[in-house]
Amino acid sequence: MELFVCKFGGSSVASSEKLQHIVHIIQENPRRRCIVLSAPGKAPGCPVKITDLLIDTVNKVLNNEKFDVILNRIKQRFHAIYRQLNLSSDQIDSILKDLDDRFNFSKDHPGRFRDLIVSAGEDLNCRLFALYLISVGINARYINPRDAGMAVTPVFGDAQPLPACAIQMACLKEACAETIVIFPGFFGYTAEGDIATFSRGGSDLTGSLLAEALDAAEYENWTDVDGIFSAHPAMVDAPLQIPALTYKEMRELSYMGFNVLHEEAVKPVMRKKIPIRLRNTNNLTNEGTLIVSERLPSERDVIGVASSSGYCSFTLQKFLMNREKGFGRRLLAIFEDLGLSYEHCPSGVDNISVILNQDQLKSEIVNTIIRTIEEQLQPDEIKSEFGIALVSVVGEGLVHKIGFLAKATSALAKARVNIKMVNQGSSEMSIIFGIDATDEKKAVQALYRDFFNKG
Repeated sequence: MELFVCKFGGSSVASSEKLQHIVHIIQENPRRRCIVLSAPGKAPGCPVKITDLLIDTVNKVLNNEKFDVILNRIKQRFHAIYRQLNLSSDQIDSILKDLDDRFNFSKDHPGRFRDLIVSAGEDLNCRLFALYLISVGINARYINPRDAGMAVTPVFGDAQPLPACAIQMACLKEACAETIVIFPGFFGYTAEGDIATFSRGGSDLTGSLLAEALDAAEYENWTDVDGIFSAHPAMVDAPLQIPALTYKEMRELSYMGFNVLHEEAVKPVMRKKIPIRLRNTNNLTNEGTLIVSERLPSERDVIGVASSSGYCSFTLQKFLMNREKGFGRRLLAIFEDLGLSYEHCPSGVDNISVILNQDQLKSEIVNTIIRTIEEQLQPDEIKSEFGIALVSVVGEGLVHKIGFLAKATSALAKARVNIKMVNQGSSEMSIIFGIDATDEKKAVQALYRDFFNKG
């Protein structure tokens, strides 16, 4: 059968009312057969996410501090949600006992212990939700990632799925044909049998891996926004919602701060060209945003305008630099040796710039970078600059459009935004402008007005 994998984020499972709404969503379409849940997020009267509370308990345990108060808050939260759904206190306590048992495990490996505790939010929520579905007459079954074959690397806090995942979890097809499968997001199991979590927000990745394994017709990712917009609402008033975009366009927008979906969640579904649909749990009348391998040609070549700040640059000037073999490699090796990653590296005949996220820099390292570059490359001049924002105009094939770059630079010029750097690259779907961070909002608004005809 053609089935949907549906992932519901923390805001969508934060209260008993939200969970009742999810039941309605499941019943609305019989193809919704595999349900992935996050841990409960923030809700009125509950300003802290369950996952954050679990992280607090881990920190206290590892520091030999008392954690009973926080642990009780976690248990009370689950009781408050599921007692309103008519599960008995005994039913809830029997599942929450697993949380107590986890604290008895060895703390010799802090990362392993952390993942064991932090993953409990998703796991307990799914076990309780499966009980709730059964109580209202829905044939449902909780499945543990270990039993399904969710095999991951032993990198605690940032595990990666192993290639065997897709083959092993295909066994769930039969279960999905018979029942509604409830599957916890965010974690898998190592070859040694330990729980290892993905990076934060990794429930999106769980859903994507399941969609790949089950050959899903669609992967629905439910959250608290209608979809992806053509600009960030904090930058532009009432930006247009994007009805459809490609995986590659989504990746470009994610890089520039459109954090609607976990950045690793696109790859598994890309392999089988499974559509992702981002939808709002609270607005079922909105069809959301569809992410596909290819979209229909449209009048709009630009799909979105995105931006991100907090970057810096190191610019070298050296006459006949282009004749020095290996110059660029030696320059980037300096940053690599210091444990730094770079974002862009635009260059001219006698100059080259390295753009980095400045959050990874410590105060003393700037001097080290400059001194090392001077010693190893002997530039005529080197200067550093901080407080740079990157603004990107995204759309597949847009660089083939005559006059596009002129239109973009003209829009920035009219807004009196000085361009420090232009990186067009070879992706054929984005052009990135480096500007002063103080002009970020002004630049986004100027580009949006010109490409989306909004005043």
